[in-house]
Amino acid sequence: MNGGKHCVALIVAAGRGERAGGDVPKQYRRVGGKAVLAHAVDALLTHPGVNGVLVVIGAGQEQAYREAVGGRPLPEPVIGGETRRESVARGLAAIGGADRVLIHDAARPFLPAQVVDRLLAALDRHPGAIPALPIADTLARGGDVLGDMVPRDGLVRVQTPQAFRYGPIVAAHRAWPAGREATDDAQIARAAGLDVAIVTGDAALEKITFGDDVMTAEARFAARLVSRTGLGFDVHAFRDGAELWLGGVRIDHPRGLAGHSDADVALHAVTDALLGTIGEGDIGLHFPPSDLRWKGADSARFVEHARSLVEARGGIIDHVDLTIICERPKIGPYRNGIRARIATLLRVEEGQISIKATTTERLGFTGRGEGIAAQAVATVRVPKDL
Repeated sequence: MNGGKHCVALIVAAGRGERAGGDVPKQYRRVGGKAVLAHAVDALLTHPGVNGVLVVIGAGQEQAYREAVGGRPLPEPVIGGETRRESVARGLAAIGGADRVLIHDAARPFLPAQVVDRLLAALDRHPGAIPALPIADTLARGGDVLGDMVPRDGLVRVQTPQAFRYGPIVAAHRAWPAGREATDDAQIARAAGLDVAIVTGDAALEKITFGDDVMTAEARFAARLVSRTGLGFDVHAFRDGAELWLGGVRIDHPRGLAGHSDADVALHAVTDALLGTIGEGDIGLHFPPSDLRWKGADSARFVEHARSLVEARGGIIDHVDLTIICERPKIGPYRNGIRARIATLLRVEEGQISIKATTTERLGFTGRGEGIAAQAVATVRVPKDL
């Protein structure tokens, strides 16, 4: 895809996003179940023509950044400057060396792979390339009253990511006059005499600037989703000398459950339900009992792994319905604690988690008090092309 040329994507996420309103900068606002920044990161991390992704963040945004990107394979972020231009320059310096660089605004979360394809292809012939769309609206000079119309022929709306050969854009930034600001990196490249090609952009790349833009982005994302349901079922036998864990909560009971991990039958069922929504097999495929790493492991790790896979696919967890099947212990006293724990693990509201308990009227192995079973159903919205 990239012709053997090393390409790094630089995502600029250092802004304060004040025009979007709210207490959280727009790049950390959640759209479609995950941070705006995470959408941009995922689009570039998964593109075959991109070899690495580096993010530039604002000072003091370290915790928000970690929460937004989770366990994604990213290097430590770069702390940006007072202006976008300074932030980009710091990011370019941190890359250290590459053949190509894609400079992208985090506030453009929805990045079609085809746009990246066109940009990288254009770099075979030009030192720079940008995506752009034609202007459809009438343009006029503003003020208190309408001014003269401005011909729109030949005008385009410039988007990001903007693609450049690494050496030339680094040199262009170094040559840019100190104290002078630029609206984007293409302006800096052109000032240095670089030829910047235009490729077809995409309406999905609209930038989030104002508060209403967040709602528009949410609606655009929702239109791309379909609902899927996954079913999880698990059983474990009782054994002496073990603690009993159900739904991530320690239960006061004389016997625990037998299993390679902590044998949390409830979390195992939830894990399998989530994996089922994205066609990712079952818990044994991801955490085989033969692997000693998982001996005695906290089953919360399994749930968090399944959640991260759903999020990486662009999925949104809407609801989880868990039923615990046993004669003893009584689940009622622990119901709220289990609900809260699972909601925390899945990063959803408690209202999106249902915890039920039942018996088998003393029939079967659960009825004889030999163990506990659990069944979970997860409802997740995922992209239509998953």
